[in-house]
Amino acid sequence: MTALRRWWSNPWRRPRVLAAITWGYLLWALIPVAVAIQFSFNAGRSRSTWQGFSTRWYWGDPTRSVLHDASLRHALGNSLTLALLTMLVCAPLGVLLAFGLTRWRGYGQRPANFLMVLPLVTPELVIGSTLFLCFTTMYTFVPLGRPAQLLGHVTYNLSTVVIVVRARLLMLGRDYEDAAHDLGASPLQAMRTVMLPLLGPALFASLMVVFATSLDDFVISQFLSADAGSETVPMKIYDSFRGTQTPAVNALATVMLVITVVAIGLGVIGYRVLRGALGTNTSAVEEFAALEV
Repeated sequence: MTALRRWWSNPWRRPRVLAAITWGYLLWALIPVAVAIQFSFNAGRSRSTWQGFSTRWYWGDPTRSVLHDASLRHALGNSLTLALLTMLVCAPLGVLLAFGLTRWRGYGQRPANFLMVLPLVTPELVIGSTLFLCFTTMYTFVPLGRPAQLLGHVTYNLSTVVIVVRARLLMLGRDYEDAAHDLGASPLQAMRTVMLPLLGPALFASLMVVFATSLDDFVISQFLSADAGSETVPMKIYDSFRGTQTPAVNALATVMLVITVVAIGLGVIGYRVLRGALGTNTSAVEEFAALEV
């Protein structure tokens, strides 16, 4: 008993209890996902009884597989298109807002910073329902469907880009930009040849997070959907539980999961590679500015 008390009161012991809790949570969260992936390879039509291994629901079935079912391919295409468009819109807006909020000094700075963080702490259900009311009562020139969904996804994900890029911008400070100005670069040249390359790793990582978040979004896409033509993969999976569906839906969800994991992995790897290749030393910054000037 004394040895156990001494072990428990030792602050330098290995955190076995914390590790056990962490692994327990991961197993609790991932085992259902693993079961769903398993039944995507089921040879039969059941989503609860294992009937043998097969890739039938990915490409083998001539009519109901992900490859051959037009509705499944359309939902996947909608999700990918929406995620890519969200990235393209969030990239320039996020960088500009990050610069503006970082360099802004004066009245209204703190409220603007608060409003930028607000979407991250607001329940997605509130954002989705609010956007639906806005597009149906105020901004009626924006039709429901992909245009409204795109604006909704940008509204929800823009804060991610701004916060990540701004954190990198605050870490860099004004020294590199001032060095470029001392070498004769204009503000636009300093922005394009010095600051943007240095912000590249943070921007790339944040855009991968935006891509994954937009790809998996259900609430905003559902609220702002017009018809089956704007149905995304999360909406398709949700609708499948209201009727009899084949394991092709499991296969579609598995494809989405793989794409999401690859996007997050690319974000982590790309951030490290870009930081290692670019570096943040003064000589590199001076070379960028000198080449442009």
